[in-house]
Parts: sequence; structure tokens; C-alpha cells
Amino acid sequence: MGEVVGAALLAHVPTIVLPEKDRRELNNGADTTLVSGLQELRRDVFEVLDYDTVVVLDSHWATTVEFVVTAHERRAGLFTSEELPRGMVRRPYDFPGDPQLAGAVAANADEHGTWITAIDDPYLPIFYATTNLWEYLGKGLDKRWVSIGVCQTADTEDNLRLGRALGQAIAEVDRKVVLIASGALSHTFWPLRELRKHEAADIEHIFTPEAAAADFERLEWFRNGDHARVLETMPEFYRFRPEARFGHYLMMIGALGEGDCTARSRQYGEYENSVGTAQVHLWFERPAGGFPQPRQTHLEPLTAEQPSMHSAGLGQS
Repeated sequence: MGEVVGAALLAHVPTIVLPEKDRRELNNGADTTLVSGLQELRRDVFEVLDYDTVVVLDSHWATTVEFVVTAHERRAGLFTSEELPRGMVRRPYDFPGDPQLAGAVAANADEHGTWITAIDDPYLPIFYATTNLWEYLGKGLDKRWVSIGVCQTADTEDNLRLGRALGQAIAEVDRKVVLIASGALSHTFWPLRELRKHEAADIEHIFTPEAAAADFERLEWFRNGDHARVLETMPEFYRFRPEARFGHYLMMIGALGEGDCTARSRQYGEYENSVGTAQVHLWFERPAGGFPQPRQTHLEPLTAEQPSMHSAGLGQS
């Protein structure tokens, strides 16, 4: 029987793969702690923890009519970002996937009232919310890496359902898994004509003081293991536009028992600005008794008028 052995909420910003000279130029001569934080996290956790597979909940990969999980035997190539091709250009990646786990996640879709498809197409795009973190935490370790995209039509409950299906699949498959929620906290960019005045990491450059205050509230709750409060206050947090409507975190915590999870965060590096958005690295240690089991999804019985999980949503554009 498989289990989640640890989880993380991590920043993947383009800055972390820029040369150090460029990073310091953007940050008034100082380097970002997001780099040293990932280096320390690799030493403390990813090089010593016993695990088989990393599942990245990728806030940059947006689907529309279903959740999608990568099911490749291996993914390899050169990555150039469509968003910032000047800074992320032809960066190599090469890692094994986990088709068995991906198939198990997709197989649980109906039980949790959602739509999940496992895709192994070699031309499926990859995104830097996965590759940037793999460069720091996976390169050279030969662990399996799988990505799951956020669904842009999903709400809080949909994201939790994906997480429940993922948590159930991990339990069903003989894997020790690390979950990475790859994305930011509050996430509003400065307008283009103002943006270059706000590239330094100092928190005074977060888009509004109110957004920073909301982030700090949640950082305190994470430190205390109060995931229940984070979930209860999601409508309030949506006012500050968390990246991908915080889908990366919601999918992660759905796999970890939601409000029953009391895993405390350990922070690596500082809370930092990235052109208005809030970036931080948090590691959630596996509790002594393990993470809580994912909750069941309570579904209304299907009627003759209701489509099945497999067919609904197809044929849209």
C-alpha cells in the first residue's frame, strides 16, 4: 500500500533559473533566497527521504474540461518558455514518469464525481512550474516525476475532488510519493509600464499591503498546521487572486485529508516578491502517524438525464 511521505508548496518563478549575476541585478545586489531555499530543501529532504515518485500539481498547466495527469514512461527534451523565452531557453529535462500511478488517478474520477484523463502523448507540452523545480530537486536523482494540471473551470470543491482521487490512487499503488503544489500565494502582477520598478524581492513590492497581510495570515496558519482555517477562508483569499485560484494547494490538501490534516510547515528561504506576486517555499513533514486518509466524495445518484463522468464535457472547444 502506498503513502504520501511529504508535501510542499513551492515557488517556481523564472528568476530561480537565471544566472546569479542577473538575479543580483534584479535585486539590488542581493541574491534571491528562493534559490538557496531550494538548494537547502534538496539537501534536507529530496536527497535523503525515501520516496519513489514526485507528483507536481502544476499551476501553469491549465486545462478546461477535465483534469489531466501525465502518463509517460519518460519525459525528455529541451524547454523554452512561451512566457519568457529570453530567460528560460532550451533548458534540458529528462526524467522517468509513472504510468501506473497516473492510470490509477484517472480510474478514480467517477468515484469522486470529476473528470480525469491520463495522457502519454510525447508532444504534450511541459511547463516551467514543473521543469524549474525538477532542475533543483530532481535532476541527478532519477526519481519518477508526474505532473497534474489545474483546470481553469474548476472551483474549490473540484480541486479537492482531484486531490481525493490522487490520494486514493497513491494508497492503492505501491508507491512512496512526494506532492509538490507548484505555485504562488497572492498573485497580481504590476502593469507593464510599472513592472520594472518592482522586480526586487522586498515585500514592499507585493501588489498591495492587504495582499501581503493575507499571505502572512496563511503562513502563520501553515506553521501551526491549521489547514482547516485555510480552507474555511478560501472565499476571502480569492480576493487577492492566489495563483490558479490556489488550485495547486487545494489539490495537494485534498490528497492529505483536507481540514483533518495538521501537518506544520517548515519554511525554506524568505517570503519574497516577484513583480507583485508572493513567493515562498514550504515543506510539510509527514506526521508520525502518517497523513490522514483522503475524504470520501458524497455524490448524488445519477439520473437518466445526467451524463456519465466519462462523457460529460467532451466535444467543447
